[in-house]
Amino acid sequence: MSQPTPDAFAAADQRAVYRAIHQRRDMRHFAGGEVAPALLRRLLDAAHHAPSVGFMQPWRFIRIRDAALRQRLHGLVEQERVQTAQALGEREDAFMRLKVEGLLEAAEVLAVTLTDGRERHVFGRRTLPQMDLASAACAIQNLWLAARAEGMGMGWVSLFDPVAVGALLGLPEGAEPIALLCLGPVHGFYDEPMLQRERWAQRSPLSSMVFDDRWGRPSALFDAPQVGTCNSD
Repeated sequence: MSQPTPDAFAAADQRAVYRAIHQRRDMRHFAGGEVAPALLRRLLDAAHHAPSVGFMQPWRFIRIRDAALRQRLHGLVEQERVQTAQALGEREDAFMRLKVEGLLEAAEVLAVTLTDGRERHVFGRRTLPQMDLASAACAIQNLWLAARAEGMGMGWVSLFDPVAVGALLGLPEGAEPIALLCLGPVHGFYDEPMLQRERWAQRSPLSSMVFDDRWGRPSALFDAPQVGTCNSD
């Protein structure tokens, strides 16, 4: 049995971290209500403490408080939902049955954007410019895990035309929307990922995604019996 490192969290704290990871869900059903301002600040602070390449902190959050603006965003999402369904061919009907009403039902809606002027940040981005997006995704994940620990549901909506959403939100040139986050109380968290529950897709085994030394070479890490499972979305 391996010994804990000196800086390891206490066992109960470790379990809490893994619990948040494993029980986080991409929520599509919300119960209205509200997110207290102090809690919302706490969640955004968790997001703001995410790692970022070159410490660029490319994330910006726009809190959507106007009901009419929510409706307009929902309309843009619905347009893209229909076009995505049509592009799916034989799975069109199954896709259209998936619910995306969180923009109207959730207590809070946050638009997450990449800031303008990101080209100034060369550190870590010269050959991988997409690291600004990766950094912002880390911020979203921080917020998601903190929300789950606080008993709040969150869903990430990405069905939209970024140009149309950017214009609607008045983004400056060079800024780019990457997510519409629905956040708030839920009636209950899904026992398993919604898309898995709806038989849209299944989680692939981890052993099929970890290689040793080169692409496609199965990792010896999984030769021994495995302990623990992960069933998050």
